[in-house]
Amino acid sequence: MSAKSEGLSMAKSEEPTAKSVVADVAARKLDPNDVVAVINMAKGGEIVFEFYPDDAPKTVDNFITLTNKGFYNGLTFHRVVAGFVVQGGDPLGNGSGDAGYNLPAEFNKQKHVTGTVAMARSSDPNSASCQFYICLAPQPSLDGKYTVFGQTIKGMDIVKGIKIGDVMKTVRILPKSEYKK
Repeated sequence: MSAKSEGLSMAKSEEPTAKSVVADVAARKLDPNDVVAVINMAKGGEIVFEFYPDDAPKTVDNFITLTNKGFYNGLTFHRVVAGFVVQGGDPLGNGSGDAGYNLPAEFNKQKHVTGTVAMARSSDPNSASCQFYICLAPQPSLDGKYTVFGQTIKGMDIVKGIKIGDVMKTVRILPKSEYKK
């Protein structure tokens, strides 16, 4: 996506760790409507978003699967365009990496509003893989052209402060009922 064109078993006495929580969530096969993604930034702060599994089921499943494998841990936000988007999730850190496969486009009715989470792609509509972006402001020119799969519900102040190279320390999938706001 160019800047100006459309072109994620423990003993009862143990404290949970990120790894045990991820394993627990994966083992329970939770409904994507009942979980959130939690991005803990290395510089501090947390970004939380919910999913739109009815609108983008394959994309939501892909993001949850990659997150549960630890794919996003330690990756950066490699692209920041003021008033537009922050973009991350590239294993190469330069905008050219992918997860080794592409996803089919799941363009839907969700609008690009402040905090929208959507898949980045090349000029090929079916080229999304692992890179995602978060809108810093409404972007109606992107509506219907990119797969929107979530909405930020906490941490837009953190999103708006992201700089190129900022690291996602951990990205986890947590049940909404267990997430502490």
